[in-house]
Amino acid sequence: MENYDKHDAPTGGNLGSFTGLVLLVQGLGLAAVILVAVWMGHFRDGFAWTSDPAKEFNYHPVFMVIGLIFLYSDAILAYRVFRNVKKMYIKVMHGMIHLGALIFASVGLKAVFDSHNLLANPIPNLYSLHSWLGLITVILFGLQWVIGFLTFLAPGLSQGVRARYMPHHVFWGVGILCMAAATALMGITEKAIFLKDKIQYSKLPTEGIVLNTLGIVIVALVALVAFVVTRPEYKRQPSPEEDHIQLMG
Repeated sequence: MENYDKHDAPTGGNLGSFTGLVLLVQGLGLAAVILVAVWMGHFRDGFAWTSDPAKEFNYHPVFMVIGLIFLYSDAILAYRVFRNVKKMYIKVMHGMIHLGALIFASVGLKAVFDSHNLLANPIPNLYSLHSWLGLITVILFGLQWVIGFLTFLAPGLSQGVRARYMPHHVFWGVGILCMAAATALMGITEKAIFLKDKIQYSKLPTEGIVLNTLGIVIVALVALVAFVVTRPEYKRQPSPEEDHIQLMG
């Protein structure tokens, strides 16, 4: 880890607000994971694998929130948070967190397909808007990871090509996160509709409060991540060595 004083922006008051925003993002991310785990673990009877397909479904929302909301948000913020770390190290960290998110999402997809297909009376797959948008989101996320790896980590491409692709990479990164949030909200609403008579959702029971709060937390988290990423004063500045490499390229 190396420090470059003149590249330590944000500074002063901006640094304090930046740190506060990052801590708030972490708090909201952990809150989202805890809320969805409590919802599925406590109110929806816990977890199981293929031996109990109904309970296997409960892994789906938990793993999707962990992967495509919490870890994805942290991966996006890595360049802002670790601003004094060599860029190559951050690239690897960024890619590995994304890979972890993709693994969680893949297991989450398996859980929902198993929960439909392994029942005595199987449930049709991919009929709802939630499932369509969710699958599109995971596919785009995977493509984003592969293209990002080939562009920024694999050797061979010039700095000029990487610089031209970077705005597209940032846009799609935030855009896919918003799609993941929209899909999560659809999933929460869909589940609430399925359960509305069983839990008397219109009377706002404790379970209803938990799932409503989960939705609000996800919206707040993604909005804050988008805010931090789009603020120029929070952007990581290149180190003198990186400036030199870019000039040489």
